[in-house]
Amino acid sequence: MSGNDSNNDNLRKYSSQVVDGIETAPARAMLRAVGFTDEDFKKPQIGIASTWAMVTPCNMHIDKLAVEAEKGANAAGAKGVIFNTITISDGIANGTEGMKYSLVSREIIADSIEAVVGCEGFDGLVAVGGCDKNMPGCLIGMARLNRPSIFVYGGTIKPGHGHTDIISVFEAVGQNARGDINEIQVKQIEEVAIPGPGSCGGMYTANTMASAIEALGMSLPGSSAQDAISNDKASDCYRAGQQVMELLKKDIKPSDIMTKKAFENSIKVVIALGGSTNAVLHLIAMAHAIDVDLSLDDFVRLGKETPLLADLRPSGKYMMSELVAIGGIQPLMKRMLDAGMLHGDVLTVTGKTLAENLASVKDYPEGQQVIYPFDKPIKKDSHLVILNGNLAPTGAVAKITGKEGLRFEGPARVYTGEEGALTGILNGEVQKGEVIVIRYEGPKGGPGMREMLSPTSAVMGKGLGKDVALITDGRFSGGSHGFVVGHVTPEAFDGGPIALVENGDIISIDAETREMTVQLSDAELAARKAKWVRPEPKYKRGALAKYAKTVSSASEGAVTDKYL
Repeated sequence: MSGNDSNNDNLRKYSSQVVDGIETAPARAMLRAVGFTDEDFKKPQIGIASTWAMVTPCNMHIDKLAVEAEKGANAAGAKGVIFNTITISDGIANGTEGMKYSLVSREIIADSIEAVVGCEGFDGLVAVGGCDKNMPGCLIGMARLNRPSIFVYGGTIKPGHGHTDIISVFEAVGQNARGDINEIQVKQIEEVAIPGPGSCGGMYTANTMASAIEALGMSLPGSSAQDAISNDKASDCYRAGQQVMELLKKDIKPSDIMTKKAFENSIKVVIALGGSTNAVLHLIAMAHAIDVDLSLDDFVRLGKETPLLADLRPSGKYMMSELVAIGGIQPLMKRMLDAGMLHGDVLTVTGKTLAENLASVKDYPEGQQVIYPFDKPIKKDSHLVILNGNLAPTGAVAKITGKEGLRFEGPARVYTGEEGALTGILNGEVQKGEVIVIRYEGPKGGPGMREMLSPTSAVMGKGLGKDVALITDGRFSGGSHGFVVGHVTPEAFDGGPIALVENGDIISIDAETREMTVQLSDAELAARKAKWVRPEPKYKRGALAKYAKTVSSASEGAVTDKYL
């Protein structure tokens, strides 16, 4: 046996159980059929989890990126093995019953990666994700397995003609209902808004989570800010395949990287970028998977000291591709580190600390207008506002940049489910000054915690963005903006106060005091609760039924293994 083979034996903790010894001859026979040689059996095996699918532009190119990661692993002396997991498209399913599978897919993806890697005995893992749920799903799977791993982001889409994107299309529907544009104009926007592969182009959930994962230290520097179709993205995948071998040699695992301090860095970068409310849900879930204690209180604590600096869609002007053009998030992180806002001593997948990674990073070019300076922030503290009060005793998450105002009060307009609310907004039932309440859309009640992108886009399209508020026990797309509050807990299906609200009840939402209240006495709420009856579950079989039975509260990340 050569010295190199001997070194490899130390790196083959899991694959050796599958391919070493006379008793594993059947396994080797099957692997020979998929291309293994005698030499390959002596190498560490790196699983390449591809989220490729033709169901969405976000992931339609990832098969080619997975091949680049495989090449990188092979060049570094490993044996790369590509396998697939699923993805779904929020952008396609939003506003339909099918959207109930969206958040559920995060758990399916995590389960499938855990199952394949655990079963096949891969020693390390590269996962390539490109859409909202498959990114945290990949990270949850990595955390559970705790084997040397790197995540690669599939990259952002280019802007459509006229600086359009998917949110432009959603909002065009509302503009049509208002009478501002006709059906032909809607179709014209529809035809140009999505020009090719890549994730939705603003600081929506995909780009938010890519940035969060890079800030966490689980992606190579720069991975979150690359165009989907670019040499940089192909190189990112190749280098990730190579780098997993280095992590194997140094025995660096997700538990060494995904620490409490790393999650704090991630939260702060998400806030500075104006990221999606979904980051709250997903980061708490990812932390749970690696046994790190992270809660809504951490978002409150860190939000008080972290300004909003990025003028990115949906509330801002620019798209992710324009942030890519000026250097991505690395210069922002360098600024934050130099200002004492980030922990520089945390380990990353480079094998170096965050401070070491950022040491040679150059600042943004003069004159750029995407990232504001610390002394002139868009908002001095977080746009992700955690609310409590008698409507959300265990918390709710608002996305308030300050452009919508900081306080709203008005009578409730109550809807059971998203569809009724969308109809009410589009047909003029919803009036200025009202608080739209959409309930029974939580993790259990939906089930699946649908995003309210169609209603919020209709609100904006109808020109009501500054005239109404919207609260829900569901959640929001990263593309949603306006005075919106989601993740209201306890959810309606569990008898939370949101289930007890009636039309005309006065609701107050205050981002400065961090309270959301309905102007009812405790006695009145108790009397209504006594009459409340839990509805029958909407699904009795299949994935949605299993999810509803096992899922935790949104304030706990909506995970399915919290109470096992």
